[in-house]
Amino acid sequence: MVKNKIYEQLDKLTARYQELEQLLADHEQIADRQQYNKLAKELSDIKEPVAKFSEYKNLVQEISDLEAVLSGKHDKDFLELVQEELKNLEAKKTGIDSELEKILAGEDKDAGRNCIIEIRQGTGGDEAGLFAADLYRMYSKYAALRGWVIEPMSSSVNEAGGIKEIIFGVKGKDSFRLLKFESGVHRVQRVPTTEAQGRIHTSTATVAVLLEPEEVDLVIEPKDLRIDTYRSSGPGGQHMQKTDSAVRITHIPTGTVVACQDERSQIKNKAKAMRVLRARILEVKIDEEAKKLSSARKTQIGTGDRSEKIRTYNFPDRRVTDHRINFTSHQLEAILEGQMDELFTALLKAESEKRNE
Repeated sequence: MVKNKIYEQLDKLTARYQELEQLLADHEQIADRQQYNKLAKELSDIKEPVAKFSEYKNLVQEISDLEAVLSGKHDKDFLELVQEELKNLEAKKTGIDSELEKILAGEDKDAGRNCIIEIRQGTGGDEAGLFAADLYRMYSKYAALRGWVIEPMSSSVNEAGGIKEIIFGVKGKDSFRLLKFESGVHRVQRVPTTEAQGRIHTSTATVAVLLEPEEVDLVIEPKDLRIDTYRSSGPGGQHMQKTDSAVRITHIPTGTVVACQDERSQIKNKAKAMRVLRARILEVKIDEEAKKLSSARKTQIGTGDRSEKIRTYNFPDRRVTDHRINFTSHQLEAILEGQMDELFTALLKAESEKRNE
């Protein structure tokens, strides 16, 4: 049963939700765009617990009505049906009770959101680029296994055919909830194909997983943007770019710069660049808020710093080690083929244990 304190909190949220609906219908609020977006964001944040609480109260009423039926005179078969329905409703109520407690505890409030991933080659030259390509392939394979959609947004390659940088969106259930663990430095230990003497080299690639912002998450004023266009360095021949389709957007207040040239359409490049820009700015905003409220970081696995070495892929030993939770698997080939469920299960378990400390 929902505890009294939580019940009171949910009642207050419901009242605030109704108040926000009225405020957003006010023409004066709509005229002030910044205030409107602030209120819309608050409404969006509390919508789920309010809806769940409404569902919970409806179940409580249904259960009460059925219990009243049981006290009356009815035939045996009918009473058995009522008792079976009561059993189902009680189970459903228990499930929603648990969900409400988790939501109010701040557990995975962004779990259902999509994300944007940036992979960059680190130290190790061309080999680092080849490793970055391996990571992109690993995430693509994992996304396919889960039925997620991968959307390439921007990329550049090195002379060896590896990836200097690639940015792509991931859409699908639980994509951010699972992939958020991937932010940080990934290290590979193996013999590069270019190494004649068979020596093991260590190379790195960095991964950043950004929450895909919704419209109400962040307000970016057009006056704060500088948009430059230039000719894309795409393939030659009949595909030679003859127009300035590549786009570079600079957010002046923060100095954040995003460039996109993968599409032949300037409009499409601009749209993708804006999505990445919003995601990067939102990440900085979230990080600043988390630092102000240090308790909000206690549930994190590791520091969340992109410079933190989070995982090693050791080819000679066929071993993958996640240093944050001391998890080791000897299924390196399977993991690189996208079979990452065992790894994510261990990370989710560690996150849950940390949250309950």
